[in-house]
Amino acid sequence: MLKLDMGFLEGKKILIVGVANKFSIASGIAEAMHKQGAELILSYQSERLKDKVMKLGDDWNCKTYIECDVSSDESISNMMEVVKDKWTYDESISNMMEVVKDKWTYLDGIVHAVGFAPANELDGDFIEAATRDGFKIAHDVSVYSFTALAKAGRPLMEGRNASLLTLSYLGAERTLPNYNVMGVAKAALESTTRYLANSLGQKGIRVNAISAGPVKTLAASGVKSFKKMLSYNAQRAPLKRNISTSEVGNAAAFLCSDLASGITGEILYVDAGFNITAMGDLSEVN
Repeated sequence: MLKLDMGFLEGKKILIVGVANKFSIASGIAEAMHKQGAELILSYQSERLKDKVMKLGDDWNCKTYIECDVSSDESISNMMEVVKDKWTYDESISNMMEVVKDKWTYLDGIVHAVGFAPANELDGDFIEAATRDGFKIAHDVSVYSFTALAKAGRPLMEGRNASLLTLSYLGAERTLPNYNVMGVAKAALESTTRYLANSLGQKGIRVNAISAGPVKTLAASGVKSFKKMLSYNAQRAPLKRNISTSEVGNAAAFLCSDLASGITGEILYVDAGFNITAMGDLSEVN
């Protein structure tokens, strides 16, 4: 039972893949999970980003950082080996021999905050911008990487009410200007979330996604006219504002906690209610 003076992620071991800078949604998730008591391991894409990610991790008491290219199964496998070495379950002396006999390594959650498409694919009309190579890249990096992480992490998560979490966007189900192939990839990602939930449920692993509203991040800046999208979203959303990375982080912390133990295969909207609207204020129409 959770003590009142503890965070609801106290004792949870969570791997976050996709932290790039302090403005990213992944950073908001890491911050929220740290506040709720989770112990974190962060991955970084390349040596170029290592120092930046480590500087962020210092604020979250993170001690372990792992380089991982999510487009490479070998890189993901190597990352999980580091996770095993880091998080080995250590019981009291009375059970020490059992631990020695059968070492128990575990993981309570994986956050997949990864998405990419070539910039030329995110500018203009979908059919004009679309290319075979761009389609492959967007789906490999943004979609299959989630399945690859699930495959590699499954042995560490089975039977623990563990949680896999990914990030989507409304462009998965509705057309949005310039979002193009990323919208197609996000649709595939949401479907992947449901199929993974069905596949891993019997192993005690939950799988969910958060469909976040537009947030001013470096990644989002790659979408043409993104500032206009922010303004439009704030005008149309029932709450009449945009959301923050901390609001996404709080929702993510909840979904990866035991408080959400009965939730799997769901897409949770954190978008100030924008997704429920079909028409704006008619008083604005001439």
